[in-house]
Amino acid sequence: MIETVLFVLGFLLIFIGTIVILISLLSGSWKIGGKGKVKGGGVVLIGPIPIIFGDKESLKLVIVLAFILTITLFLFYLWSR
Repeated sequence: MIETVLFVLGFLLIFIGTIVILISLLSGSWKIGGKGKVKGGGVVLIGPIPIIFGDKESLKLVIVLAFILTITLFLFYLWSR
């Protein structure tokens, strides 16, 4: 039962993400020839170890999100045993 719920939830998340990307592309948020600044950051989890990258402003948020994600995955691991 739980496997079915997790499968449907994962499928819905992928579907919603695809729809959000399509809406972003169609809304004209990509402007050609304008001067812009790109800021961002990200986390790559390799096992329990987060690899964090980004600019100085977004780095604090990315570190907090990586910590929360690592703790959540650890708790799921303990719960599944």
